[in-house]
Amino acid sequence: MPRILLVKTSSLGDVVHNLPVVSDLQRAFVGVIIDWVAEESFAAIPHLHPGVNAVIPVAVRRWRRTFFESATRAEIRDFLSQLQAQTYDAVVDTQGLFKSALITRAARGTRYGLDWHSSREPLRWFYDQTFRVPWTQHAVERNRSLAAQALGYAPDSKLEYGICAPARRFDWLHTEHYAVLLHATSAGRKLWPESHWVLLCKYLIEKDIFCVLPWGNEDERARSERLHAQTPEAIVPPRLSLDEAASLLAGARAAAGVDTGLTHLAAALGTPTVGIYCATDPAATGIHGCARAVNLGGVNAVPSVADVCAALDRLMA
Repeated sequence: MPRILLVKTSSLGDVVHNLPVVSDLQRAFVGVIIDWVAEESFAAIPHLHPGVNAVIPVAVRRWRRTFFESATRAEIRDFLSQLQAQTYDAVVDTQGLFKSALITRAARGTRYGLDWHSSREPLRWFYDQTFRVPWTQHAVERNRSLAAQALGYAPDSKLEYGICAPARRFDWLHTEHYAVLLHATSAGRKLWPESHWVLLCKYLIEKDIFCVLPWGNEDERARSERLHAQTPEAIVPPRLSLDEAASLLAGARAAAGVDTGLTHLAAALGTPTVGIYCATDPAATGIHGCARAVNLGGVNAVPSVADVCAALDRLMA
């Protein structure tokens, strides 16, 4: 049976976008064994797919800051030892960046990647074979296309993320009727106005749906607290691990979120999800292939509260 290594290390949204490749491989090759290299902070996501045999965590982001420390060098040696413990029939780098190409080159097996027309960096010499994938395709389809060309199969028209998250009980959450509002993102230009979130909270609360406002750093926590101050019925949870966030999203009546990885995760889990785009084009990296999700907005096209509310109503109907 074939053994395949996928290299897709980050970010959270990119890792989610690579999940359909696992489902494609399972359909194409009976008994396939799939391992995956992912950044340690995102390693929980591949674990959600039952088709992933093992996740090899890497810490490139952390190692960059401490490269010359002995503890970091020891961690790198341990990672390489784990990476090279298996010889793979194929090593597929769907990331297409210098860091992922280095990892792919270090792995044992035939190495496949994007050609110089299809990646942001000239990486041809890291791979045994490269393929052209149009930039006009959505990121999910680019991943699927590269893997299919490398391994010689036609991707099924049916797109499946294939993940599920275990149910989890939260002491701070006393209702099953809740929506998760993902207001946080790494770039300020992608933020939806706080006044819009307040109005959305009030709309959902009127429908007896409580609003959960997750956060990941102190700035995001402060925003959650400001929103809570204007809508006291909203819930500001403690800081959640990625595993906990996945379970929270999977159990929600709905989710709405800006251009951030957790929004993609919510949609991939099958939760009715509205993606809110204020500065980026959802045609390239928006929610894709999820029957119970929709993208609103785009570059310099901030969605209105009314449009988001209407979309949530349709998805929850």
